[in-house]
Amino acid sequence: MLVKSLFAFLIGGLFCVIAQILLDKTAITPARILVGYVVFGVLLGALGVFEPLFKLSGCGVSLPLVGFGANVAKGVKESVDKLGFFGVLGGAFEAASVGCTVSLVTGFVASLFFRKKTKKL
Repeated sequence: MLVKSLFAFLIGGLFCVIAQILLDKTAITPARILVGYVVFGVLLGALGVFEPLFKLSGCGVSLPLVGFGANVAKGVKESVDKLGFFGVLGGAFEAASVGCTVSLVTGFVASLFFRKKTKKL
């Protein structure tokens, strides 16, 4: 358990360090970094690398957007196996529906309690 927690911290931390370096040293926007992590997760899932990495580190790789992307890739693969080419469209939506729903609902609930603050430049 201790070793898995250590790997979760190291791998999750590595993703955070990479994102912070990209933010500090490049002109890449945070939105593009987030999308890049989702695409990276899709690639890891499609190549079959995500599952062994998940077994090693658990939430260190599954909680960031990389896990979301790998989940989308897994859903597409399963749907294509069942439905053929048309599974490409439905598989991603089916796999991502729970994560998107939770994000939307929690964002809405948070918006009921907090008000937008404008930045002073």
